[in-house]
Amino acid sequence: MTDTDVAVVGGGPAGLSAALFAAKNGLRTTVFDTDETWMHKAHLFNYLGIESEDGSAFMDDSRAQVDEFGVERRQNVAVTSVAENGGGFTVSTEDGEHEAQYVVLATGANRDLAAELGCGFTDEDVVDVDVTMETTVEDAYATGAMVRAEEWQAIISAGDGAAAALNVLTKEKGEHFHDFDTPADAE
Repeated sequence: MTDTDVAVVGGGPAGLSAALFAAKNGLRTTVFDTDETWMHKAHLFNYLGIESEDGSAFMDDSRAQVDEFGVERRQNVAVTSVAENGGGFTVSTEDGEHEAQYVVLATGANRDLAAELGCGFTDEDVVDVDVTMETTVEDAYATGAMVRAEEWQAIISAGDGAAAALNVLTKEKGEHFHDFDTPADAE
């Protein structure tokens, strides 16, 4: 029995985007967030759909949005390790262990957890992922700055998180999954 379907390690744009898509589409999702995102140093002028917003305000808005979809946010809880456990993953934190079927690593440029998990790395020393953001460890995903050599940008990271969640949903549903809302969905 898992604590959660999807454990997301990191609460920046990549992690919260993955959490949003997963929870919105029925997967129990937990985000472990130390709130060390670079977004607190940013101001968004280059994020599609946002004319101008302070990075910290963007994070507040993003957290409120994932909360509305029932994401369990473990705020200010650091993950100390992630390990395969035969049927998924064990996510260890300061306050105990949590089981998950899938894990999404969204820890910015910090690649330590990916290395400890045994994920492959490229010649550029970034985590090796496929187009769906899945690493060489099945059902483990890496997103954002950890998979890109110096291409660190909030909207790219959010897209990486969405790609990871959509692949998890494809696996869960047994067919290609598309998250496409219509105006009627917002009513």
